[in-house]
Amino acid sequence: MVSYGGGVQSTALLVLAARGEIDFRTFLFANVGDDSEHPATLSYVREIAVPYAAGAGIEIQELTRHRRDGSTETLMQRLNQPDTRSIPIPVRMANGAPGRRNCTADFKIKVIGRWLREHGATAENPATVGIGISLDEIHRANRRHKELYEEIEYPLLDLKLRRDDCEKIIADADLPVPPKSSCFFCPFKTVGSWRQQRLEEPELFAKSVRLERVINERRRWLGRDEVFLSRYGRPLDEAIVVADPQVVDDETTACDSGWCMT
Repeated sequence: MVSYGGGVQSTALLVLAARGEIDFRTFLFANVGDDSEHPATLSYVREIAVPYAAGAGIEIQELTRHRRDGSTETLMQRLNQPDTRSIPIPVRMANGAPGRRNCTADFKIKVIGRWLREHGATAENPATVGIGISLDEIHRANRRHKELYEEIEYPLLDLKLRRDDCEKIIADADLPVPPKSSCFFCPFKTVGSWRQQRLEEPELFAKSVRLERVINERRRWLGRDEVFLSRYGRPLDEAIVVADPQVVDDETTACDSGWCMT
């Protein structure tokens, strides 16, 4: 199977599988929540990728995280729980450095891992998991942790394909190139992306501002320092301005797990 993030690289894997150039017939999309994933990613997966895959005899499974009582839990719900003492997303400290994060592990890796185990993956009989990391992101492959019940493959690296190659593969299949996949409030967003969100997606930006405030209200109650969603060390609505939406932003920090941003 392929860990499908709904972005450029994993969609290129979908096209390669449809063309019979790689041997993967199941793609697993771990949805961290309709209230958390970027709406454009959800639309692309459901309206473009799923029908395309079905036409090629490929299955895209959409997975969600479940609590012990069987109810569904989203990342946004976790962040808004009044009794939550830890923050699973990598919020920024006052100096701009990202904090610890558990969101990828809890809402993607573990969700897919549970599906693999439920379908027979064991240490003795591991699942082969394809990850969409391209040649220009090879450093991310070096940091990808492997579970006992899985064997990791990087088909794009084997084929020596870069992100530009992936975009061409998708376009050659007459598919639109998908947007970069991540939660709309991800603190790893570049400043340029934040400015674009405020300019073009004001409703999402307002939700991000509200989430940052909720997190800090809880931290003040716990006697902890303020944290931020951008690297500017100021509240989001003060830090991000749209006077120059064409800002050049060379920040390259991104999710290093190989699950969110592919």
